[in-house]
Amino acid sequence: MIGFVRHGQTELNRGGRLQGHLDAPLSDLGVRQAIALASGLASEPVTRVLSSPLQRARRTAAAIASVHDLDVEVDERLIELDYGTWDGLALTDVPAADWKAWRNDPGFAPPGGECLSAVTDRVAAFCGDVLGGDLVIAVSHVSPIKAAVCRALCVDERITWRMQLGVASVTRIGRRDDGSSYLSVFNDTSLVQSLDG
Repeated sequence: MIGFVRHGQTELNRGGRLQGHLDAPLSDLGVRQAIALASGLASEPVTRVLSSPLQRARRTAAAIASVHDLDVEVDERLIELDYGTWDGLALTDVPAADWKAWRNDPGFAPPGGECLSAVTDRVAAFCGDVLGGDLVIAVSHVSPIKAAVCRALCVDERITWRMQLGVASVTRIGRRDDGSSYLSVFNDTSLVQSLDG
């Protein structure tokens, strides 16, 4: 089982901006969310904690790893979609024609960036290597986690536009004995609901 955790809040995502590969730190609330996630996952039989290389994910992962006396393993495949020249833009600043093309074509890439289908390919490789019987926590970002869900459900990436994935949420994907994967939990924010937003 992989417990995909979306990192805690940053000021950029609080402001509705695309972060992509920008290496933004957690906000004060994001730090509290990471601590709450760690506390909520403390009693679970976690065997590994993996993280995107970006600091917002690594800081969230470090909090979770610390309660299990584990080290954080950085895996580049967990990094957020590369928005290229759109990094830092408000969602409302993306040109309408580009927004429409992006939503309708998993092969569309922002200028200088990465397409959704490429994210799905790297996340599928990650899941193939990591998914097994043990509980592994993978701290990542919205696009890779949605891509993992698409892979588990065998659906097209365009379905990601119909998913809402909150910060500091937990999504669980497992694998059956026949090798097929399944979605067990999606967008569980119960561990951080008591925090002020």
